[in-house]
Amino acid sequence: MARVPSSVVAATGLVGGYGVARWTKKRQLGGTVLAVAGVAAAQQWRKQAGGKAAGALSAAYVAAFAGSHPLAKKVGAWPSVLGVAGAVALASWAVADRKA
Repeated sequence: MARVPSSVVAATGLVGGYGVARWTKKRQLGGTVLAVAGVAAAQQWRKQAGGKAAGALSAAYVAAFAGSHPLAKKVGAWPSVLGVAGAVALASWAVADRKA
């Protein structure tokens, strides 16, 4: 079975978490999607790039989630989520996936 790049897992967690929360109107369900994808991405980051890189990318993932909220007030919800997901995906690719 083909491996899904960690950059795709992380971006999908951010976009999917928001989408699920918005469409189901259940924030906890969206948070579960966000958390599960974050843990899966972190495991891949650790295997591919080591513990320090995994910690830094995990912090970026959480910061992207938190930062998307104030950014959404300026540019809108979907552009904000897509922007931070793209930034995390790019960082993940540069640090972990590019080496794989």
